[in-house]
Amino acid sequence: MQCLLLTLGVALICGIWAIDSPQTMQDVELPKLAGTWHSMAMAASDFSLLETKEAPLRIYISSLQPTPEGNLEIALCRWESNQCVEEKIIAEKTENPIEFKINYLDENRIYLFNTDGSKYLFLCLESTPRQNLACQYLARTPEVDDKVMAEFISFLKTLPVHMQIFLDVTQAEEQCRV
Repeated sequence: MQCLLLTLGVALICGIWAIDSPQTMQDVELPKLAGTWHSMAMAASDFSLLETKEAPLRIYISSLQPTPEGNLEIALCRWESNQCVEEKIIAEKTENPIEFKINYLDENRIYLFNTDGSKYLFLCLESTPRQNLACQYLARTPEVDDKVMAEFISFLKTLPVHMQIFLDVTQAEEQCRV
C-alpha cells in the first residue's frame, strides 16, 4: 500500500513538472505579448491560493513587457493590508519557450499557453515547493469573451491536476487596479 501511495505521489509531482498541453505555444513571440492585460478568470489546484481577497496567488496582471534579454517583466496588482498594491517581477526565460522562472512567493515557474497575442493569453503559475498550480485567463480588454472563457475552461481540463475556477474576475467586486 505504501508503494502504491509513493508511486501515485511521484506520478503527480512529475505530471505537474512536465506540464504539457496540446494547446501550448511552441514559438512564443514575446513582443506580441507586450502591453496592457486584464485578468478575466482565475483557477487553482488548491482553494486556499485564491480563497480570500489577499490570498497568495490572487494577483491581477496589468501588463507584460519583454526585456532586451528575452525575459518578461510582469506588472501585477494584489491586495495587501486592505490596499491594492502594484509590483513588478521579472520572469527569466528558460530553454522551454513557454516556461519562465520567477522569484515570487518562493521559487516558481510561469507557463504561457494558448494565446492570441492581440486578444487573450492563458498563463499558469506553478508553486514549486508545494506543487500547486494557478492559472489565469488574461484579455486585452476588460470585456469578457464567452468563447474564450469556454476555451479556458476546456484548457483547464487538459492539465495534469484538477483545476477549478474560483474567481470569475468579471463578476468580482474587488477589482484591484493601481
